Amino acid sequence: MSADAAERCVDCGAPLEPGQRYCLECGARAGGRAPLLVGLLDGLDDGTPQEQPAPVARQAAAPAGPDDGGLRLPAPKVSALLVLLFLGFGVLLGGAARSSVNARLAASSGPRLRVVVPAASPPAAAPAAPAPSSPASSSELPAAEETPTPPEATPAKPPAAATPAAAATPAAGEGETSGSGSSSSSAEGGSSSKFSAIKHVFVVMLSDEPYAAAFGPSSTAPYLAQTLERRGTLLTRYDAVAHEQLANGIALLSGQGPTVETAANCPTYADLTPASPGAERQLIGNGCVYPASTGTLVGQLTAKHLGWRAYVQGLDTGGAAAIPACSHPALGAADPTDATPPPAGPYATYRNPLVYFHSVIDAADCKLRDVGLGKLAGDLSGRSAPAFSYVVPDRCHDGSPTPCEPGAPAGMPAADSFLKSVVPQIMRSSAYKRGGLIVITVDEAPSGGEFGDSSSCCGQPHFPNLPAQASGPSRHGGGAVGALLLSPFVKGAATSQEPYNHFSLLRTVEDVFGLSHLGYAAAPGVSSFEPSLFSG
Repeated sequence: MSADAAERCVDCGAPLEPGQRYCLECGARAGGRAPLLVGLLDGLDDGTPQEQPAPVARQAAAPAGPDDGGLRLPAPKVSALLVLLFLGFGVLLGGAARSSVNARLAASSGPRLRVVVPAASPPAAAPAAPAPSSPASSSELPAAEETPTPPEATPAKPPAAATPAAAATPAAGEGETSGSGSSSSSAEGGSSSKFSAIKHVFVVMLSDEPYAAAFGPSSTAPYLAQTLERRGTLLTRYDAVAHEQLANGIALLSGQGPTVETAANCPTYADLTPASPGAERQLIGNGCVYPASTGTLVGQLTAKHLGWRAYVQGLDTGGAAAIPACSHPALGAADPTDATPPPAGPYATYRNPLVYFHSVIDAADCKLRDVGLGKLAGDLSGRSAPAFSYVVPDRCHDGSPTPCEPGAPAGMPAADSFLKSVVPQIMRSSAYKRGGLIVITVDEAPSGGEFGDSSSCCGQPHFPNLPAQASGPSRHGGGAVGALLLSPFVKGAATSQEPYNHFSLLRTVEDVFGLSHLGYAAAPGVSSFEPSLFSG
């Protein structure tokens, strides 16, 4: 029988099987009572014996007993028990019948809403940190390098079995400081893919000016503070991480905090000793020149076959007094460019942080990578622009309020003239147009005087190589300096209030090129630039 032709309960409309006496949904009786049951119940109600049914004939083979003259009505209690047993059997029979009817009804019904509660997902495994690569051959020439497109970051598969001892200490010279702990995964959850449109990064480093002097409304650099700001995004809460130019340059290129000597611009060009590994991937010791095992941004780029160059104004200019490329004092010697008052000549070694790493100065190609500013135009005119360019104006044009020589211009007007010459060259190049990012910032704010500023952000660390102040450990930074982002992917006339510092810039460049995070760039309080800044 089909579900549509089945009998239904008069009280609730539930389907009933033929002969089903009780509705399983509401308990209502279906039809009248059986005559035998009516008689039994009537006998229970008034206590009078009921008319007995006709005797049932016994089988011929069964001998009659002395009391078998006929059937007698059971006692009332027994009758009640029999009624309950009868009703229970009916319920079981009705349940079996109901399941078949419901199955047929479900098959003939329309679609129903199904609510599924998902099981709790287990925590996702952290992506494996990229394996450090060995450095490329030193015979590779930057001028002939073609910058490949950085690959899209794909989530790393978790290892089948992690080996803490192996993961804790990378090999010396492979993107991290030897024995300094595991490298951070690049770009937190694949953020390198968020910056994948950027192929060339140009960092222009000015010097020794507070935020207000460089970017504020009272700035004396109108090209920077007006023309360029209208074309880019200004990071208003961008801080230096220490005082003095060299300490900040080394921080930006390696994630290492200052030593006593780098915080004084390294008056004596001496090795960092003992250079023992410390917490947060820091090298502990005194001195300025870092061992070859120290992880650097440029070392990471070289290992990934990506080009880099430092364009340092004042190097390799020709003439009898020319300072050659990759110039630095002899180890253990005083730095003649750090004398007070400053000597004649615009070049200062401490403004060229690349030459404070043995991995750079000991390489055969140092003079091809740490070059004069004049090489920039040639690299931009062809297809040999490196992936990372570090552009350094000399002391006559870096914005410092101290003149490079008596009577020479100083301060932000001189820096503005430098930017007017260099920034348009970069912006006209195909390297910039097809994926460039220019970051113009300042190495430090003044440490004293009217505009002295030692503010900090981003979980400023206690630098282990600096002595604690008398009042306790210092978390002083290098002050608010600001940074301007220029790119085809950056909004014009925009600002960001997010806190960043030089470690943030290092982390961002590493994310752009899919590299692991070095030193304090991996610290919990440091974040990369927000990808939404590059939405165009």
